[in-house]
Amino acid sequence: MTQSRALRVGVDIGGTFTDMAILDERGIVAVGKTLTTHSEPAAAVETVLRQTLAAHGLDAADITTFVHGTTLVTNALIERRGATTALLTTEGFRDVVEMGREHRYELYDLDLELPRPLVPRHLRFGVRERMLADGSVDTALDETAVKQLAAELSEAGVQAVAVCFLHSHVNNEHERRAREIIQATAPELRVALSSEVNPEIREYERSSTTLANVYVQQLVETYLQDLRDRLHGLGLRSAPLIMLSNGGVAAIDVARQFPIRMLESGPAGGALGAVAFGRSARRPDQIAFDMGGTTAKLCIIEAGRPLVTHTFEVDRVYRLRAGSGLPVRAPVIDMIEIGTGGGSVARVNSLGLITVGPDSAGSEPGPVSYGRGGEHCTVTDADAVLGYLDPDHFLGGDMPLDVEAAAAAIDRQIARELGVSVAEAAWGIHATANESMANAARVHAIERGQDPTRLPMFVSGGNGPLHGPGVAAALGSPAVVVPPAAGVLSALGFLSAPMSIDIVRSRHAELGTVELSVLEEIFGEMEDEGTRVLCGSGVPAEDITHERTLEMRFVGQGSEIEVPVPPLGNRWRADLAESFAGQYRQRFGTVAPVGVETEILTWRVASRGPDPQARLRSARPAESESALVGHRDAYFPTAGGYVPTAVYDRYRLAVGTTVEGPALVRERESTLVVPPAARCTVADDGSILVEFTSGGSR
Repeated sequence: MTQSRALRVGVDIGGTFTDMAILDERGIVAVGKTLTTHSEPAAAVETVLRQTLAAHGLDAADITTFVHGTTLVTNALIERRGATTALLTTEGFRDVVEMGREHRYELYDLDLELPRPLVPRHLRFGVRERMLADGSVDTALDETAVKQLAAELSEAGVQAVAVCFLHSHVNNEHERRAREIIQATAPELRVALSSEVNPEIREYERSSTTLANVYVQQLVETYLQDLRDRLHGLGLRSAPLIMLSNGGVAAIDVARQFPIRMLESGPAGGALGAVAFGRSARRPDQIAFDMGGTTAKLCIIEAGRPLVTHTFEVDRVYRLRAGSGLPVRAPVIDMIEIGTGGGSVARVNSLGLITVGPDSAGSEPGPVSYGRGGEHCTVTDADAVLGYLDPDHFLGGDMPLDVEAAAAAIDRQIARELGVSVAEAAWGIHATANESMANAARVHAIERGQDPTRLPMFVSGGNGPLHGPGVAAALGSPAVVVPPAAGVLSALGFLSAPMSIDIVRSRHAELGTVELSVLEEIFGEMEDEGTRVLCGSGVPAEDITHERTLEMRFVGQGSEIEVPVPPLGNRWRADLAESFAGQYRQRFGTVAPVGVETEILTWRVASRGPDPQARLRSARPAESESALVGHRDAYFPTAGGYVPTAVYDRYRLAVGTTVEGPALVRERESTLVVPPAARCTVADDGSILVEFTSGGSR
């Protein structure tokens, strides 16, 4: 009979694996991982939860919190699996979503591919109406035309409608009236208003965001209901909470209304885990690196917080190049996504060089070594051939790897093409992946004013500990931090996230013309809205805090920066101008000449509940048996090739233990590769700190 206790569960659905972590008041009590079921994502969640509870003698009725993150929204947009959607916009503006910014992200490419709108031109309609920039009505809404269009769309089988009228972020009267008419005429049509989804300036981004939101809404609702039913069938008493892209969680009803805010919910968990461990170890600045089966994600943690951006691109069509995807305006942890993961396909290009990704074998069929029908060699296949992965203990032995098949595929597809040995070809794949990720990380850090050579790298994901030391060495990073249960850290990170919601308004005004009473009124309304949403999700009003920011720029500029709002005292206008100047100087190194006015474009409030008290460390002490479980030949070029390498059991390593490289530290969900010129030490919080002793080269 199991003892009753409060359990908290985090689940992350990735492109290859679905990860799970379970905490109680002592810390991590169980973790689980299974292959993602793309056709029915909730099935993998049910499977891994059922198996993990049974394996550890836990009762589903004891689960008090269930937090869930997923790539479902991103995948649906990339694969174009959403509803048949139409766009209603102001007459003359129906091509905004296709014209975009009229920007060529690759100037000299004559075959440039531009992002394809979610709605084809024949389903984009202009409606006679016009709201001016100050919110006054220039032309009344043609209600007869809206009613006729609604009837025609219903008859044509359209399922969803996005309404994006000009300047509706200032006055949404016409959008609200259009929704009333559509719902009265064709109640089966799902309607989204840009003034509710993204009430911000800039028509292209606002239209694109609203379309994306309503395009996936039915799919997300169906999935969340399926998940809720499956969890209820297992005995869970409370509804799941949904991880948002901004690093907070929300009730399921918020996610249903604004599914676009779930866009990057999975990757956010890795950054939150880095923040939690960094806080306990007094490590406020670091690089968070999460490498899974499909992609790698990287973000900068600064002063104990991940950087947040409000613009994100989905489905970049050109080598992950900025400007080649569909823009979405939603608060997202600022991270770079690199098309390199364990399942990334390796090949020899026309120049005779090894390339890795961005296409992935995923979980279906997966790498050749999975034995599920995969034919193209991948990064995971190379890691198995190099001896870094134990073929008999992959996923704790539940999924043995076929190393011979992986070696044969690498020989056929890479080694013979280059005239090298299989081991050299496998190392080429591994090193190419590391260098590709290091280059992207270097650019990302420098663009944000950070020096990667002074930042330790916090690694997570199933492949993070395996590739992290190599990426850190290429970056010149001083150390690598590997947390316990690194392979499922995103799921763990979810459990450290507070309930939160971000409220945004665009109100354009020069700073010198804004009165303090107006400032307080706008922010007060936004904070009241944030409080209502969080109270509706069960957060007591007295526990809610609000953070105010403004997006500001110099008059005449075309882009703006986000500025924290200082306490509003007698010098509030001067304090705000100084805050803007400080942020501008940090970003660009200089400030415009005295006398140039500043202006406000967008007002933001981040409303948050209290941080959950989550102990992200192992609840069980290290076992007393020897941590050394054997030796295995592993490939290290600086050591001369394959060398006998000590293999350690992560669960038996006690705090304070030091291991000299080369070594492999194995746990169920991941393997840490300690190169020859490095040593690792188990820290007080259970993390392993890898330090390079002579340049970190392998």
